[in-house]
Amino acid sequence: MNQRLFSMIVMVLLLIIAIILVLNTYKDRANGEPSAPTEQASSSSEAQSQSSGLGKGDVAPDFTLKTLDGKEKSLSDFRGKKVILNFWATWCPPCKAEIPHMVKFYGENAKSSNVEIVAVNLTAQDKGEETIRKFVKEYKMPFPVLLDSAGDIGSKYGAFAIPTSYILDSKGVIREKIVGPMNEEMMSDLLKNIE
Repeated sequence: MNQRLFSMIVMVLLLIIAIILVLNTYKDRANGEPSAPTEQASSSSEAQSQSSGLGKGDVAPDFTLKTLDGKEKSLSDFRGKKVILNFWATWCPPCKAEIPHMVKFYGENAKSSNVEIVAVNLTAQDKGEETIRKFVKEYKMPFPVLLDSAGDIGSKYGAFAIPTSYILDSKGVIREKIVGPMNEEMMSDLLKNIE
């Protein structure tokens, strides 16, 4: 019983932290703080020459992971599209709250706004591929789901609190990092001023 109570307290605290982070993000935007750098790379060769890193203006480090059907996908496969790179797990309540918003946003905007959602499951911390497969089916996730089986990519991208998302422009340059769940309006706002 004590372990169950402790687990519930931890989950409530994580949810509170996620809510605070989202509220702070909204507050920053309401105060007029820019959500994206004003300078953008003018050509893909410039983006290639930019340093790879995790800060705004850096080219997101490339990686290759397997999908649920065993195919390999690299982040660089999505160049030419704006990308929401999302780190999540099936046991995460804020992730469960965010996924329906992502599914709706994707259905309404993927083609018209040239945007892709790349959902990286933190498989090393999750409950196995069958649980992930059931979750993806239950939530009707139409976008690519990649499996971070070793946990390397989530660690590299600093996805310690989840969900964590990176907003990338069509050249693979990081424009924003969001810790906590997003809704459709927030995703639209984050993507509207980037190419």
